[in-house]
Amino acid sequence: MQSLIAEIRADLKANADEQTKQSAQRYFKEKAIFYGVKTGTVGKIAKKYWPQAKTYSKLSLFELCEELLSSDYTEEAFIVNIWMPNYMPRLGPSDLATFRRWIDCYINNWAKCDGFCNHTIGDLIMKYPEIAGEVRSWAKRSNRWLKRASAVSFIVPAKRGMFLSDVFEICDVLLLDGDDMVQKGYGWLLKEESRIHQKEVFGYVVANRKVMPRIALRYAIELMPTELKAEAMKKV
Repeated sequence: MQSLIAEIRADLKANADEQTKQSAQRYFKEKAIFYGVKTGTVGKIAKKYWPQAKTYSKLSLFELCEELLSSDYTEEAFIVNIWMPNYMPRLGPSDLATFRRWIDCYINNWAKCDGFCNHTIGDLIMKYPEIAGEVRSWAKRSNRWLKRASAVSFIVPAKRGMFLSDVFEICDVLLLDGDDMVQKGYGWLLKEESRIHQKEVFGYVVANRKVMPRIALRYAIELMPTELKAEAMKKV
């Protein structure tokens, strides 16, 4: 395993450049650590080493992924984010506890959070709907990234109009959260759910517009017709 990690890191370093590294930081308020590798190249590196990584036992693969996540390099986290959805046939509900711990311990910016949760957790929820309640409960955690994860993990299902009641329960918990990363997360979730359930999401926004942070409200109504946006944005 250590030799594979060394090869991955050598490949990342060989493809790094300072301009990419400096430009990447502009998208984050918090300090983020980068090699400076373009996203497309990171994807190619992940694909290159996946045939070897997937031969490992689940335990060994998880140890490999945790080693990558613990380095704090955003590109190494992206590799994990690419690998895990490919491993979905071998994942089960019991793996959610490991994933929650990874988010709690290693996720520290929106890109790592969204990249991991949109597909790994989102796909797992669709495969095993019985875990939705556990993911929903993350909204009550103190960790800002677990709170955001509770929302963005439902993004892919929401695009299909799924888990509407869970979405509203999550938003109820996060509604007054003062963290803009959390506000953007649940606002984005409402936006995606509005693709199929526009009427219901509009009703939710109007019912809560007195207290909903403006940034969350604007995200939520982004896909709606102009007249509904205007109604939702009315001051009351």
